[in-house]
Amino acid sequence: MDAPKKSKRGFASMDPERQREIARKGGKSVPPERRSFSQDADLAAKAGQKGGRNVDPAKRSFSQDRTLASVAGAKGGAASHKTVLPKNG
Repeated sequence: MDAPKKSKRGFASMDPERQREIARKGGKSVPPERRSFSQDADLAAKAGQKGGRNVDPAKRSFSQDRTLASVAGAKGGAASHKTVLPKNG
């Protein structure tokens, strides 16, 4: 029986030393003061506020319609747990 062919594509198929070389580069392109929201709550808050300002208030459907937000959240939860929701109308 022949051994299965190994793919020559992707991170997992790379030489372990090459994987380490790539992994060491993680986050280095981002300046330390902006590297992690988990380490800087003020930076995270500012980023969240900035993102919210970029959306037209008329298009913020979830903040305007709590039922719509609830239904969307239930659908997401159902999809992540692979359950079937009853259809409403």
